[in-house]
Amino acid sequence: MEWKLFAHLRDAAGDETVSVDVESGATVGEALAALVETEPALRAALFEDGDLADHIRLLVDGEDAFADAAGLETVVTEETELALFPPVSGG
Repeated sequence: MEWKLFAHLRDAAGDETVSVDVESGATVGEALAALVETEPALRAALFEDGDLADHIRLLVDGEDAFADAAGLETVVTEETELALFPPVSGG
């Protein structure tokens, strides 16, 4: 499974994509844990007090992972597109 990373998250990981190994039937939360295990530098950028920081957007197949009640418990497949966006600003 592959994560797409943007802005400073991409810089912290050293690449715009990171592949992780998760079991069939894994959840978004398990895929996120695998990402942080693979790229430990992302932990500080993604989490506050052990939870995903409020300012981080996590997309599952282009949709906000928290748009429905499943959130991090959403089951993913090998084809699921996962992406993380930090806050973006500019002028």
